[in-house]
Amino acid sequence: MYVVGTAGHVDHGKSTLIQALTGINPDRLPQEQERGMTIDLGFAWLTLPSGQEVSIIDVPGHERFVRNMLAGVGGIDMALLVVAADEGVMPQTREHLAILDLLNVKRGLVALTKSDLVDDDLLELAQMETVEALEGTVLEDAAILTLSATTGQGLDQLLRQMDAILAETTPRADLGRPRLAVDRSFTVSGFGTVVTGTLIDGTLTVGQDIELVPSQLRGRIRGLQSHRQKLTEADPGRRLAVNISGVSYDHAQRGETVTIPGWLQPTTMLDAKVKLLADAPRPMKHNARVSFHSHVSESSARIRLLDSRQLQPGNEAWAQIHLTEALPLVKGDFFVVRDTETTIGGGKVVDPFPRRHRPFTKSVLNSLQAMDEGTLEELILGAVEQWGPCNLTTLAQRSNLTLADVQPAIEDLANSGSVTLLGGTHPGPNSEVYSHRGWQRLVRQIARTLRDYHTLHPLRSGIPKEEFRNRLGVPSTAFPQLLSRLVDDQLVDEDGAVVRTPGYQATMTPNQERAAQAYVAQLHANPFSPPTDADVSPELLALLIDRKQVVKVNGSVIFSADAYGKMVDAVTKHIQDTGSITVAEARTLLNSSRKYVLPLLEYLDQQRITRRTGDTRTLR
Repeated sequence: MYVVGTAGHVDHGKSTLIQALTGINPDRLPQEQERGMTIDLGFAWLTLPSGQEVSIIDVPGHERFVRNMLAGVGGIDMALLVVAADEGVMPQTREHLAILDLLNVKRGLVALTKSDLVDDDLLELAQMETVEALEGTVLEDAAILTLSATTGQGLDQLLRQMDAILAETTPRADLGRPRLAVDRSFTVSGFGTVVTGTLIDGTLTVGQDIELVPSQLRGRIRGLQSHRQKLTEADPGRRLAVNISGVSYDHAQRGETVTIPGWLQPTTMLDAKVKLLADAPRPMKHNARVSFHSHVSESSARIRLLDSRQLQPGNEAWAQIHLTEALPLVKGDFFVVRDTETTIGGGKVVDPFPRRHRPFTKSVLNSLQAMDEGTLEELILGAVEQWGPCNLTTLAQRSNLTLADVQPAIEDLANSGSVTLLGGTHPGPNSEVYSHRGWQRLVRQIARTLRDYHTLHPLRSGIPKEEFRNRLGVPSTAFPQLLSRLVDDQLVDEDGAVVRTPGYQATMTPNQERAAQAYVAQLHANPFSPPTDADVSPELLALLIDRKQVVKVNGSVIFSADAYGKMVDAVTKHIQDTGSITVAEARTLLNSSRKYVLPLLEYLDQQRITRRTGDTRTLR
């Protein structure tokens, strides 16, 4: 399914034309119908001669409602520019055309309406003005059709032309990251909150968990409709009404984006290529204040130019844009900027989560150029450097690519040594990838972390894995892949619950050796009832446990390894001979007290040597 959006000056007949084509009056508000002027977005649909279904968004033409117009044309596949033959090209014709150009709406038609109201000379003049206005824009080669919504002249030809253009239009790709920019919301009795919008970049299904961004509220899809038909699943490019449970109508207003949880984050800073319109009233200065519009979202903004001190009309520049309000933007989104009166320019998001840049930094400008116009490999390398480490699903979402595009490219880059791939040689959706520089930074951080830990705790065999992961700042989901790779590359040794520098061994000083021997001797002196208040440092005790010279059965009871072995043998033999053992029997058997015997038996349960049943224990 495709979406067509109207454009054009007020009173040029956009709504009348849509009603003539579809039988649906797109002016839904009472004040619109009373005044005969579109104020907000209107919606209709039709079936083309080929059977292709088309959604239509009708936008207001008055200069006071350009903000509403911008909310409607962000996700369209084709523009229908309407010019009245009796008035010709007017100011909002030019502004709407400039907006279509800035938003890169490459496909379109021009409907020269009200042709029944003019003679041949005026009609020819209107055609000439329109051709001149289209020059240098995305619609420069668009067909101009003469028609009348009142008499029906030319409507069939218009439908055939729309059919032909859309037949050559590539359907929107499913990038696995559905976004529906909310352009209308309301409540339905018995159903609750309903939002409408154009679905791009992915699919939505009934029962699916969703998130509203930027409010980051969570809900669930209760129902889907398109053209009043119920759906269980909707694909990209479709106009949708989405019934949401768990989110109130007050929080689901225009400006929110419906998506799946966890990936889309609002941003207050972005890198972009900015174009100033040729007829802009003045150059754009560094730190210019503007109004920023993308899809249904808007915010006041400040534009910091990165490669020039001021941007001349008709030219482009790299810029870092600071937004007052956090907006849900992704790489490749187009936007429009306006001053207090009119549209002055726009551009494309190249990086929605950049670091702050200094102007005229060559490395920054080269990186932006590669991210915008480079090869697939350059684009992915830039994305990995910017956002890595990340898994391939996240990388695809942030690069505006499908997972099928990213996987073979990453495999080639890994084979050439340009990136480091975790989780095997054949990347999957959850495989983690590091840039070459990112991996080298991590390797240095790992060496430094282990060195510092061994210096601070020389008697410990290694750093606990969870502490190691936290110090590196690695997500728990990615840590197993990372640890496996570090062990394979002999960058760390793994020993049970700890990791250490390869070849590292804890060593004791002569004083510590004497203290350890004295402590073990105290345990041996009364092996089955050893002292619980012996003076030994926690570090030294941990080393003795690692070396299996002592066994700690609870917080205070510690046996020598020799005594522990004899106790286990005695308990095991007793159970084998009698079938079970109680605490009292163990106390008599070992000539010890409950203080020692109970922790011992509980420890044997933990070690899965014995199993407790009531007051007795049997062998597992």
